[in-house]
Parts: sequence; structure tokens; C-alpha cells
Amino acid sequence: MANTLDQLTRRRFLGWSQALLAAFSTRPLLAATTPPATPTSDDDYYAKLGVPIIINAAGTYTYLTAAVMPPQVQRAVAQAALHPVVLKDLHKAAGEHIAKRLHCEAALVTSGASAALTLATAACLSAANNVKPEQIPEVIPSMKNEVIVQKSHRYEYDHAMLLCGIRIVEVVTLEDYKKAFGPKTVMTNFFNSADGDGQIDRKTWLEVAHQHNVPCHMDAAADMPPIENLWKYTGMGYDLVCFSGGKGIRGPQNAGLLLGKKSLIDLAAENDSPNSDAVGRGMKVAKEQIVGMVAAVDWLLEQRDEANQAEYMKRVDTIVAKLKSIPTMKTEVFMPEIANHVPHLILAYDPKVVGITPLEVKARLSAQRPQIELNPATGYTGRLGTHSNENTIVIATWMMQPGEAEIVATHLHAVLTNPKA
Repeated sequence: MANTLDQLTRRRFLGWSQALLAAFSTRPLLAATTPPATPTSDDDYYAKLGVPIIINAAGTYTYLTAAVMPPQVQRAVAQAALHPVVLKDLHKAAGEHIAKRLHCEAALVTSGASAALTLATAACLSAANNVKPEQIPEVIPSMKNEVIVQKSHRYEYDHAMLLCGIRIVEVVTLEDYKKAFGPKTVMTNFFNSADGDGQIDRKTWLEVAHQHNVPCHMDAAADMPPIENLWKYTGMGYDLVCFSGGKGIRGPQNAGLLLGKKSLIDLAAENDSPNSDAVGRGMKVAKEQIVGMVAAVDWLLEQRDEANQAEYMKRVDTIVAKLKSIPTMKTEVFMPEIANHVPHLILAYDPKVVGITPLEVKARLSAQRPQIELNPATGYTGRLGTHSNENTIVIATWMMQPGEAEIVATHLHAVLTNPKA
């Protein structure tokens, strides 16, 4: 186990400085996610602070610090940290580069997808009311301020829009939607991973909004892969689309993208940091994160979805092979249609026969070293539709580093075969 822990130490985020002296060529995903170097004890602040590193068998969850950046992105971030620049110049150049690569009119690097949603809302308010950034949100309640959302698309990120002083108008049916447009409507918001949950699909949603000359924002935060989604929705005509930067794109965790029409992206930038009197002032994106997102987009466009998915399935097969002898064990691979469109391994068994519940397994793996974090749908009904319940363990393999599937398999087997240990 000491050797395993030594290998895992190589994954630590702050171990870049020595690796940055070497040049790396472009490599496929497996090689690209291989940690570049072992940090010295002085570099290893996780160890200094007593924060254990983890094996991520859950997915791109914010509470687990999402994705590990590929080495070429890490190098770009570290290089950017060496010199100051004019932040607005960097924002402009980065946006132009990303927009060209992702086939849209304009782009803005934001401090995450939630910040992108706030800035999209501010941009639409500015366009509808001809207000200045410093007037948002104070004057908005008395002006055009309505955002139309399907009831089934309401979520915790409504707060990102409400920061701007808007009022959400809920609709259910297509007829509701058509009637909801009025003189105070400034924007509609479509939560892409909920497409199919409501009565209005993304194409119809967009068409109706444009019939009323109202811009549409799409929240596609976790909706990559496939890579083509980065231009699919702007190509459909969505005026603004947001993505998380630290999930499938594998950029810095505290970054995101807002893509879309140049007129609206320009207004979003006016409402963003470093402008002092703006709703986005606290949503600062540092030079390192801006460069990191550019590098992540460049890296991503060198990848192939097919090769990546094959690697994720290889890790699934490794785990399944190790656990096939567990009594009552049945396995399934579930691929969500939109968000987190990657293989999820479902391990279903009878806890009464095996002697331990999935939630107990999850707690055991989280408490041990190396610390292994399973998908939060483990042991719960409904989080993956009909695919998960109180008798299932859920594993997403796409955030694992090379060699970690074998470690996860070994520790799962040990816990399931020694439930009282």
C-alpha cells in the first residue's frame, strides 16, 4: 500500500513546478492525464495541510474538486502565473480564440457556469432596458425583468439569475409558454439536462422565444462530452450557452465558458470583473484560469470521444472482472443521455446476503487510505432514474487516473468480501 500511496502522491495538484521544465508532446487522453511529476515535500501543501488526496470514482462534482487538468493545461496555467498582463486584453484575446475554435460569434471565460448564467442574465437585462452595469440589480424590479423557465427546469442555480433582480415566470405547457411572453420578458432559460422532463423540447423552446424576439440562454454546464456539444447548441441558434470549465473540458475548476452572440457577450463582459461596479465584480477570473481555459479547449479539440469512451469502459471492465464472484452481484452500464454522458457502472446486489449495504460500503471506502469516493447516487433511489436504488453502488470511471481502476476494484472486493472487517 505504501507504493500505491507514493504513486497517488504524484497526482497532487501543486506538484507542477518541477514538471514544467520539461517539454511534452500531444498525447491521447490516457497519457494526457498521467501526472507529470512527484512534488517535493515543500511543494505538497495537501500533505502540509493534512488534506488527503482521493481517488475520484464519482464524477465531475464540485465538492470533489471536479477534473484533474491535463499536463499541458497545468503547464499553461503555471506559465501564465509568471508574468502580469492587462486583464481586459487577456479576456478579449482569449474570448476571440475560443470563439474561433468553437465556431461561435463570441466567448467569455467566466468563473464557472453559475457565474456565466448570472452574466448572461445581466447581458439580457442590459439589452432589454439599456441599463448600465452599476444599475443592476437596484433598478431592475421596476423595469423589464422577467425570465421564462419551465417548471421542470427550476433548480438551485435559479439564484444565479435572481442575483440580477429578475423575476422568474414558470410555465408547464407549450400554450403556457406562448402566453408568458409580455412587455417585461427579457430572457428564457433552458436547462439542457432536463430536456425530456418537461413538455417543451429545446428546439421548440428556442423557436417560440425567437418568434417573440427574446434571447434564449441554455445551461449546458455538464453537457460535454460529446465534444461537438460545444458548438451544437449555438449552432442551433441559442443566443447564449454556458459550460463548466472544470468538468469534461478539464480546465481549471473555477472557470467556465459563456458562448453566443457577440452583442450579448459584449454586454456580459461589461457586467463582469474587473469592472468594479458590476454584478459580476466578485466573479473574478484570474489570468491563470483564463489561460487554463484556452489551453483546455485546445487540448480537448485534440481528443476523440470514441477513444475516451473506450478508455472509460476499459476501467469499467477492470472493476467488473474483480467483483464478478461476489454473491448476488449483477452489473449494468448506464450512460446518461445528456449531462455526464459517460459510462456509469451500476453494481446491484443483495445486502442481506453480502452483509453490507451500499451506503456502508461508500462510508468504508471514504474513511480508508487511499480515500475512494463513490458516486453520490450510491445507495439512493431515483438519482439515476430507475438505474440506482438502495441496493446499488454507482461508479463513474472517467475522472480516475491511470491505475486507479485496479485500486478501486481491489478495495471494493475487500470490503464486499469482508463486510465486518
